[in-house]
Amino acid sequence: MLSDEQIRNLLIPFGLDLTARQIGQIRTYLDLLLRWNQRINLTAIRSAEECVTRHFGESLYLARWVQLTGNSLDVGSGAGFPGLALKIAFPALQSTLLEPVAKKRAFLKEVVRACEINVVEVRPERLEELVGHGGRDIDEPHPAGRHCFDSISMRAVGRLPSLVGTAACCLKSGGRLCLWVGRDQASELIEAEESPVVWQAPIAVPLAARRQILVGVKLAPTLVDAENGS
Repeated sequence: MLSDEQIRNLLIPFGLDLTARQIGQIRTYLDLLLRWNQRINLTAIRSAEECVTRHFGESLYLARWVQLTGNSLDVGSGAGFPGLALKIAFPALQSTLLEPVAKKRAFLKEVVRACEINVVEVRPERLEELVGHGGRDIDEPHPAGRHCFDSISMRAVGRLPSLVGTAACCLKSGGRLCLWVGRDQASELIEAEESPVVWQAPIAVPLAARRQILVGVKLAPTLVDAENGS
């Protein structure tokens, strides 16, 4: 198991300003990730050091560029990257994690419990289902639906171009869509003729030649959009 000092040193390239509590939460999270990964497939990365840089470092790097507040949605959370890692960086976030696989949801809930993380909801829907039922509860009430979230994050998800449009329906005006993508994916999204968000310049990820973070901002609806009920 890595020490707090080893974790902090591994994160130096990302320029993060983390408290002792946040480093401790990462250490607890990492220990659970490595142990659970022996039983269920959470990540193909087996090295503790690489988990710190590839998963925690790359997820938390967004905090160098963007301040997240309010309601946050993470789509296809898997082992919790970036959504649950971002909750460590921004403790005041009201976080919703979407993960359809039951064993992975169990892992996410265990990390939330062990790390003493508050205001996190782990839900079983896919994004299309969340939008489709308009936020009506499956297990318990939740205010999801159109124009609800201040930020949405996605990493290593399929059908990304179509998901971007669906995710934008859940963003408030001025909300941010944060994607962890390859350089080619980022170029394709930026160069698309129509986009529901305005993309900012891609953020190069430290220690990664071809991985980037792409942040899009949803503009306020026009008068025509408002009349059409968008």
